[in-house]
Amino acid sequence: MLTRDPETLDLAAVRDEFLAQGYARLGRWASDEILAALRERSDDIMLARVDHTPYFFQHDSPTGAYADLTYGQGWRGASPDYRKIEKLERDPVFVSWLRNPLFARLAADLIGGPTTLYRALIFAKSANGGTELPWHQDGGAFWGLDREPFLQIWTALDDAPAEAGCVEVSPRSHLAGLASPDGGVVPEPLVAAMREPVVQLPALAGEVILIHNHLWHRSRRNTTGKPRRAFTACLLDAQTRCRRKKRAPREFFKLF
Repeated sequence: MLTRDPETLDLAAVRDEFLAQGYARLGRWASDEILAALRERSDDIMLARVDHTPYFFQHDSPTGAYADLTYGQGWRGASPDYRKIEKLERDPVFVSWLRNPLFARLAADLIGGPTTLYRALIFAKSANGGTELPWHQDGGAFWGLDREPFLQIWTALDDAPAEAGCVEVSPRSHLAGLASPDGGVVPEPLVAAMREPVVQLPALAGEVILIHNHLWHRSRRNTTGKPRRAFTACLLDAQTRCRRKKRAPREFFKLF
């Protein structure tokens, strides 16, 4: 399923770039065969060609504005306009990609021991435009963990040029930590005070990018008339524990 041998990857260079910039571009790693399988499975799940009940869904907002998203509705019937499909660690096709040798090597180097999974999901921008995602960080109290996660591995399932709403980042923003204790959307006064240039990360299908959880990142709407889907996985040190109290603490999927 990989285009080349993971042992050829210069891990030291990747690690240095990731820690310094908050992201690292690894190039194209997913083969045409696995990309076709992942895209087909994405369509099957969205369009109810397979049982949708193992997964969690969020539909696009009616306007494309993040502020207009609805929460708690989940599955809304067969539709190509879901912006998020979570719980993909329950899906055999996506798990086959999750456990590929490249990800195993990255986890061994960056996490350094047994690895679990916080989440594995599709972020999609449909051919109808999708939803704009504001500057945000993936961590904080809302995540309910006893330590901050830092490693997300992002794979482009379709071409993601700038006009399709590619990922945009503020390099080195992760070095300042969380913008607010809860994490999530970066407060508007801090966004207005940004001085660093914004970097776009257009990607071809099959490209893999590492993103630090605390890196400020965003994405705009898709204007290409074609779907733009990406698969992202947030990895954890296996010693990480869920701190929630209202329900039983989560048990995390064992990955490596």
